[in-house]
Amino acid sequence: MRATIETYLSRHAEERDSLEGLLAVLDAAEEPSSRATLPGHVTCSAVVIDRDRRVLHIGHRVTGLLLCPGGHVEAGDRTLLAAAVREVCEEAGLRPGDLCLTPQFLAEPIDVDVHDIDANPAKGEPAHQHFDVRFAFYLTAEQPPALALQDDEVAGARWLPYADVRSPTLRAKLLAAEADGLDGCPEPVSANALIHDGAGRYLLHLRDDREGMWEPWVLALVGGKRSRDDASLEATLRRELAEEVPGLVPTELVPFAVQEATSVDGLAVPISVYAGRWSGDAGAVDLREGVLLTWCTVDMLDRLRLSPGLGELIRRHAAEHPATEGPPDDTYPLPDEAPPGTELHIVGVHLHLQDDHGRILLGLRHPDSAFAPDTWHFLAGHCEREAAIDCLVREAKEEAGITIAPEDVDLVHTVHHVDSPNVRPRIALVFQARSWTGDPEVLEPDRCVEWRWWEPQKLPAAVVPYTRRAIDGILRGRPYSEDGWGER
Repeated sequence: MRATIETYLSRHAEERDSLEGLLAVLDAAEEPSSRATLPGHVTCSAVVIDRDRRVLHIGHRVTGLLLCPGGHVEAGDRTLLAAAVREVCEEAGLRPGDLCLTPQFLAEPIDVDVHDIDANPAKGEPAHQHFDVRFAFYLTAEQPPALALQDDEVAGARWLPYADVRSPTLRAKLLAAEADGLDGCPEPVSANALIHDGAGRYLLHLRDDREGMWEPWVLALVGGKRSRDDASLEATLRRELAEEVPGLVPTELVPFAVQEATSVDGLAVPISVYAGRWSGDAGAVDLREGVLLTWCTVDMLDRLRLSPGLGELIRRHAAEHPATEGPPDDTYPLPDEAPPGTELHIVGVHLHLQDDHGRILLGLRHPDSAFAPDTWHFLAGHCEREAAIDCLVREAKEEAGITIAPEDVDLVHTVHHVDSPNVRPRIALVFQARSWTGDPEVLEPDRCVEWRWWEPQKLPAAVVPYTRRAIDGILRGRPYSEDGWGER
């Protein structure tokens, strides 16, 4: 509750003085929403907006006032927003699914009002104050549904334009938000990623089985709710991917469909689904939320427990975008095998990054590292089952907090190298990023203890040999070099 109010005040700092009474209640030992908490307690209201930019008001029999539906918080209410939803459904006969959040306010309060309540001797209540926390909702239907008013407490209902809303503080915020698109028309407030590999596989996310979890213990798409700080729904999705599956960066995100789900409070949730392509190892992803990531194909859908509508969505995408590559071939050699007459190679990606002064970024490997301890090396990593550029983007983010767009990457050098006759040879792909965001930071201290920019002509003595050879080749404009195969 305190966090909700502090978030509100962060956007309306000018109201802090007028809400000192509420802050005092939140700081006290008593339950802030209890009717017994005096001289004031928290209540909640629902600001329901239709397509004509009108707000639902109901007449209260006891006070005679025309107000937005609302009331006291009950023990079973998970949140203040849940209390507002319950109250409007009880008083006006709406269903939670008749409502959705607005993109302008989402799950944050639109307004907090303080109003005086007269004493009620019949109930033994002295005069006190209500600190009314108000949440905005759109109707999902084009026309307002028929209301079923709670006759013992409610005497009629009216839909009032923004300019006629009874509460001055709420009216001012509605009129201000109208310029920001508060028009009563529902639009997506969440974004999900339909990630595929171009070969008929789709990436699914198994949700946690926890109380209060939205769609628990089902396979769903990765994604999440929009934040008021997100510039767009695509920004929402990219933020969610970075938080939930850091390093998993699809090569493209294209709007594909709009779905509707149901929140834990029963609200309708319009979701914008973006299709994106990625072909990495799902099991190697650093999953921060949920239980697992896994690939599935269309023929598996009937055997899986999916979030509502997901099977139909995947089938539609598969029909509209047939696989351009064949599915993984089960006849391929096992990881430790090679076709006759060939030698398996390890593929690594390397980032050649130069700043505005022409200096090259190198990392000092940990002294206990199995490979090249106490030696300077490119930011690098091994390709899992993923495209090389996807691997580079992932490694840059995971190892150094550097964000690179795939389209800003060029292959500038390739090194075919081998350390000894008894180990597998390697292919080192060296990519240069034309632009990036973020300053290098040590995020994997067990592997790299320092990042430093070096002038090309003043490289340290301890540099991985093929790294030095690659840098020399790049500076000389040579696209290929070898190391460990003997002199030519």
